[in-house]
Amino acid sequence: MIHETPLTVRFYELDPYRHLNHAVYIQYFEVGRIDLFKQLGWTLTGLADAGVQIVVSRIETDFLASAVESDDVVVETWVDEVKRVTTRFGQRIMRGDEVLARQTVVGACVSAEGRPMRFPQDMLDALKQYRSNP
Repeated sequence: MIHETPLTVRFYELDPYRHLNHAVYIQYFEVGRIDLFKQLGWTLTGLADAGVQIVVSRIETDFLASAVESDDVVVETWVDEVKRVTTRFGQRIMRGDEVLARQTVVGACVSAEGRPMRFPQDMLDALKQYRSNP
């Protein structure tokens, strides 16, 4: 299953060339992952309060086409791989049928002290429903 987060490009997110700034693409991808967790019933602050943190250990982004002001885009998020301590998310930003950017993110589960820990079993089970590969 693929999770979808709709967004609209705002003027202040543009670079001097009137394209969506590359750093904002990364933020949009983050919004998509956070929205997926929210859909599953978790907030990042709620997880942190429970002693579980998911930290990014790797990001790889391909920028394929430019988004511009007022474009309606959709951030697609899915899970490529779920392990005991790490998970790899795949993501795309779409404008209709056009892929604007692709990203792979590896996240690690760590304790409040920053030590690697296993994902809670209920989280592993929930994330597995988003296993996909479009």
